[in-house]
Amino acid sequence: MEIHLPDVPVMEIFSYLDAFSLLQAAQVNKSWNLAATSDSLWRKLCKKRWLCYDLSLDTLGAQTWKEYFLRKTRQEHSMSRAKPEDFIYKEIGTRSWAHSYYLSGSGLTYNGQGKSIVCVVTSMTRLTTWDIREGAMTWVSPIQPTCIMRLATLPELRLAITVDMEATIKVWNCYDKDALATNSMFASCQILKAVLTKDGPIVLAGDDSGNLHTFRIPDLHLISRVHAIEFAINQLHCSPQRKWVYLNKKHPHVWPKVYLMKSLLRPSEYPTPVCTTINYTLSFKAFWTPRREDRITLLSQRGPRQVSKFVTFDIELERTEDGIDAKVASFTLPSDVKAPEWMGVSDKDVIVCSSGTSLLVYNMKGFQLQRLQDYPAEIMRLLVDPLHVIVTYIDGSLEVYMWEESSPYLKKCYHLQNPRHMGRQSMLPKTLCDNVSIIRVVTKGPNCCFLMAYVLKVCS
Repeated sequence: MEIHLPDVPVMEIFSYLDAFSLLQAAQVNKSWNLAATSDSLWRKLCKKRWLCYDLSLDTLGAQTWKEYFLRKTRQEHSMSRAKPEDFIYKEIGTRSWAHSYYLSGSGLTYNGQGKSIVCVVTSMTRLTTWDIREGAMTWVSPIQPTCIMRLATLPELRLAITVDMEATIKVWNCYDKDALATNSMFASCQILKAVLTKDGPIVLAGDDSGNLHTFRIPDLHLISRVHAIEFAINQLHCSPQRKWVYLNKKHPHVWPKVYLMKSLLRPSEYPTPVCTTINYTLSFKAFWTPRREDRITLLSQRGPRQVSKFVTFDIELERTEDGIDAKVASFTLPSDVKAPEWMGVSDKDVIVCSSGTSLLVYNMKGFQLQRLQDYPAEIMRLLVDPLHVIVTYIDGSLEVYMWEESSPYLKKCYHLQNPRHMGRQSMLPKTLCDNVSIIRVVTKGPNCCFLMAYVLKVCS
């Protein structure tokens, strides 16, 4: 016997279900199938998991939100379940890789032949794009009048943003010869970040005088300019759903500031931007908790022994005189633990950090959950996202871990050995990851750089 419920209660009930439960409900009968495949339900799930905002399905390359959710999830599982033999190794060498970021949305097609496009500053005065699977350059900009100092990309819109030595900011679509728009910051840019917000795409730029510039994309209209701190801004992190902007510089006289994003984007509504000062100095790493909008964890090292301390703040918008209230929890690492250089946080309020050859996992109270030492080499860098932790070792090899869904622990996925043993790297490698490839950018001196990529063969 079929079960019939009014449409409104069914949709209300289904709005509390996860993806797996919606797929099960769709098997009950035709009316439930129609309700469980509603675009509004699947769009909500996509927005919660990947922060898609108001992107169109055409932009995302899908016909329905359910299709996009299932495809994206399949891509993530393919990367997590892969084996070393499932990857193709690609290498591109050049004289200089000043900056590099993904330009593509990094999605696999149904036959598994997706593309990873990387945007790179080469020779300091040219912007180029590369198809990683083919190992081929796909576009090059005209030579710029001065050196390109900063690069940011917005993969969802396939746009790149550059700032040169003369503080000229430009937006590129990376297929036309000339930039789409140009503006000036009038001060040297220290950090650049392009993000999608509920008010549209923007780029945030911190300068050497402590000012934060907010530009609209793609026309580079200056929305707002605020004086944030008294020194150059070199830390800028947006919260997962772009509610907050964290700004800082590691300095004994600088306290980090957190701005309410919409107060930067709507100056007519907020003549004075809403912000709070975090009363904690010398933090050199910061990480917002994934899928949780108001929690940020800072890492500091103090004193001659570089005592490491993690401090976690909950940022709350309160209708008080101060506007925003911050609540704190913290712990100090044991003295026998080597000072970590890299850290990240999972959505289960778990902190992961590197210490020598070990990967350490702690809860927010400082209890050590795991000590992973799967490879006998010094850890050079961590890449932490809501799904994975990718460890780069000093010999260039990679270890890929995945956060377990039902517990706060990491599980090992696979190890990718470096086919070209390059010895100790002269500069810290940069690691990028999407659902198709894992890329390392390694500098071996002023005239020797390599882009090394492991590309998935197929999507299973």
